Amino acid sequence: MPALVLLGAQWGDEGKGKATDLLGDRVDYVVRYQGGNNAGHTVVIGDQKYALHLLPSGILSPNVIPVIGNGVVIDPGVLLEEIQGLTERGIDCSKLLISTNAHLITPYHRTIDKVSERFLGKSKIGTTGRGIGPAYADKINRIGIRVQDLFDPSILRQKLESALRDKNQVLIKVFNRKNIEVDEVLQEYLGYAEVLRPYVADTVLLLNEALQVGKRVLLEGSQGTLLDVDHGTYPFVTSSNPTAGGACTGSGIGPTKISKVIGIVKAYTTRVGSGPFPTELLDEDGEALRRIGGEVGVTTGRPRRCGWYDAPIARYAVRVNGLTDFFLTKLDVLTGWEKIPVCVAYEIEGKRIEELPASQSDFHHAQPIYEYLQGWSEDITKARKLSDLPKAAQEYVAFLEKISGAPMSAIGVGPGRDETIVVTDFI
Repeated sequence: MPALVLLGAQWGDEGKGKATDLLGDRVDYVVRYQGGNNAGHTVVIGDQKYALHLLPSGILSPNVIPVIGNGVVIDPGVLLEEIQGLTERGIDCSKLLISTNAHLITPYHRTIDKVSERFLGKSKIGTTGRGIGPAYADKINRIGIRVQDLFDPSILRQKLESALRDKNQVLIKVFNRKNIEVDEVLQEYLGYAEVLRPYVADTVLLLNEALQVGKRVLLEGSQGTLLDVDHGTYPFVTSSNPTAGGACTGSGIGPTKISKVIGIVKAYTTRVGSGPFPTELLDEDGEALRRIGGEVGVTTGRPRRCGWYDAPIARYAVRVNGLTDFFLTKLDVLTGWEKIPVCVAYEIEGKRIEELPASQSDFHHAQPIYEYLQGWSEDITKARKLSDLPKAAQEYVAFLEKISGAPMSAIGVGPGRDETIVVTDFI
């Protein structure tokens, strides 16, 4: 049975947790393949709401084996706190597997992240300050600390001494901060070793063996396509690859084993942090979307910037990910608008541009060209078939599908696990 990829088709926060949870009872493994605790997934089950940061959403499905892949950067303290929190709520976390090759976030990564962002002032990227970018930078610079290093105190000390030799110089001389002691970090991280040991495994081998015997594997991305370090709105991006290619490198599963790539897309658009956002609303409509949609970052608590649906972004996501399907979320949030604008193209220097411009400067100056669709006022949260939706809502979904480049195979009509219309089954 081939693997499935599920990822964000906008700037993140599209509702990937809900989509993963929908499939959770029908797959055998759910793999988080990139990012760190700078992302969050919210899953609502009955009257219970779960906010996940490092753990895959599959942790909430009792028959699923959740996996943190090699492409993730892990803050061990945050991970253990998250495991403890779920365990206290009756969620079994004992099946969790963690790649031995995943990199670790350390105290110096968090410190450098925060002071660097403050140093940038008005040019700041809008990072969460959780050390994700510096951890990925060390990974690329080949001075990173991996999960497997926790179990070799000699190697761990050598790597910490090497990393802090330069970083303390920067902290002291550039940012006027005190140095970080090797022994403090060493003792803290050696303390994580035995607690994490039961979870650590060769996840690449296990996942490929699972596929060979017909198991179903769901690869779950965090953030979104427009935050990809290669394909996003650089430099206002994350430090990893949330796109479909990242699913392969971040899990060790080859591309020929992937059968579907599902893009999660909101019925409108949001983003957190700095960077261009053509359809952003700085008016009452934007505030209404934020309030009705509960648009506050799961991890950061920051209010999200809100705007109308952007079709060029959706088409771009189809291209760079090879999307086979869309999962449209939060359609219910649009209930109550008389007319709903949809961005179908941009105007840049007096010219109509149908696709996402290759130039970041052009994208900064892009003005949305809207088409207006009829809104609806009926409650749609009880709809379980397309035909249950008001005619105007059906027409809105059909229009988005036509201009976005892939079928809307599922539609979220509310936050609950069962508040979903399945048009075409993903499995």
